[in-house]
Amino acid sequence: MTILFKKLFPAFLFIALIATAGCKKNNYNFDDLPPTVKSFFSIGNAELKMNEPIQFKNESENGESYSWDFGDETKSTESNPTKTYSKAGTYTVKLKVVGAGGTGNYSRDLAIIDPNASTGKERELYFIEYGSKLIRKLSLVPGSPAETVVNMTGKEAHGMAYDSINKKIYYCDFQTANAGKILRMDVDGTNIVELLSGLAAPYGVAINLAEGKMYIADGANVSRANLDGSSYEKSFINISGGLLRAIGFNRKTSILYFYEVDKEIMYSAKSDGTGIGKIIEGAYGYGLYVDEINQKIYYDDRRQTGIMQANLDGSGKVKISPTVTGNRGGSGITVDHSTNKVYWAETNNGFIRRANLDGTEFETVLSGVNGPRGMFIK
Repeated sequence: MTILFKKLFPAFLFIALIATAGCKKNNYNFDDLPPTVKSFFSIGNAELKMNEPIQFKNESENGESYSWDFGDETKSTESNPTKTYSKAGTYTVKLKVVGAGGTGNYSRDLAIIDPNASTGKERELYFIEYGSKLIRKLSLVPGSPAETVVNMTGKEAHGMAYDSINKKIYYCDFQTANAGKILRMDVDGTNIVELLSGLAAPYGVAINLAEGKMYIADGANVSRANLDGSSYEKSFINISGGLLRAIGFNRKTSILYFYEVDKEIMYSAKSDGTGIGKIIEGAYGYGLYVDEINQKIYYDDRRQTGIMQANLDGSGKVKISPTVTGNRGGSGITVDHSTNKVYWAETNNGFIRRANLDGTEFETVLSGVNGPRGMFIK
């Protein structure tokens, strides 16, 4: 036994030494690692105005190279650049910093103002933010923040119209099938009155102030009623099997326009319901605006993936927007005639965009909007 023990001992010791060596841990000195990179900048200007230089102060830490994106397709690699914006608007400035300790990213929205813009009462864009159950408004002065007008939880809608004479908003509530409503309220969201109820699926409403009438795109029907909800006519115009999703009215010609998405047809008719005719076929969309001043129709067409412009008779169709992705394109469309800009809501993408009436100078007005839909300008 003694001899056997002596023979085995060296092997046992050898195995133990191997095991000990295999479990050895390395000790790191974290003080020797490069310092962490941090990205940050501040602005030296008290006010940010177009055509005036803006000084960016780079307050990053441990960086070796810098990459600036000024949000208008211009860039810089300077440490502390100076930038001048030629147009008012909201721009997202991004700073990427790279160093031995990694990469840092920082971004900030800058609202660039036009110092020569009117400081009096400004025109405002009202829009439905469907995902947040809100009606909101936005001053058309570039860089202005959006404000909440009223919370409409339980009264979700796609369309609304504005009575510019009496300063009233008409609003569609299609929350419950066959229990839809038309509501009216003041422009500050107060004094909400229910005018109609029991509608199938009211997606849009148009106002005819001269005759004291409203028209509603409701399922297969264009319904009609007085502005106070009386004298309701459910099937004022009926499109058999139709799904009406948008409606507009031309005050100058007293012509009604309505958009049916099942058969993909836009119709027109006289204000008394006669003279119904097809003006655009093969167009699928949820948004429609009649520009009676410039004698144009603006509408969204998923087949063309964008916002379209046409003459009042449906001729001369042309796409005026870049490609709009998603199954909900321009659910809301309106025109600011003071600046000749067309605005539209990209529902799935969360944008409110605008462009000149011919589609040039396309830009984003507001991003991160939770399901924007119907809109008008006050």
